[in-house]
Amino acid sequence: MTSALIVIDVQNDFCSGGALEVPEGDQIVAPINLMIDDASIVILSQDWHPKNHASFAENHEGSTPFDVIEMPYGSQTLWPSHCVMGTRGAEFHGLLNTSRANAVIRKGSTSTIDSYSTFFENDRKTPTGLSGLLRECGVKTLTLVGLATDFCVAFSALDAIAQGFEVNMPLHACRAIDNQGSLADALTKLKLNGVRLV
Repeated sequence: MTSALIVIDVQNDFCSGGALEVPEGDQIVAPINLMIDDASIVILSQDWHPKNHASFAENHEGSTPFDVIEMPYGSQTLWPSHCVMGTRGAEFHGLLNTSRANAVIRKGSTSTIDSYSTFFENDRKTPTGLSGLLRECGVKTLTLVGLATDFCVAFSALDAIAQGFEVNMPLHACRAIDNQGSLADALTKLKLNGVRLV
């Protein structure tokens, strides 16, 4: 088995009515389920934050969501509180087929570091363990889908390329936040780095 499907953060808080709703996020569940049916290896990722997470605007006095602050590891966008561990918002979308998942990678659990990528936290040093897992399974090619195109999916795709994997990204099974041109910027960077946008 040399290919794997990575399903990124299809969780209630990123879908309709969620704390950090991605427009049309619910619409990708059906196409992703079809891809899960055909995949040899399925890995799900899950944002999994403590309540006091440093990326939450409410934990910085005077800040509002989408402000940008400086952290020891660089610039950090502040978000509405979302995907707090153990809450309904952190659960996978109810219609997502999780029964065929070979593994779940939880990220963003350290209160002082955010984690967009499914490979590394935002300090760019702390691994999630996904790369090693994929190599143990003999995986060389990845298909990345999920939420959101311009943040967690894009960061994961770029890290996957840097880790030596071939990466496909079917855009019909992704949706973006698109804050201040973030989608266009992400797509340009993905193309330049060799991610195959399908």
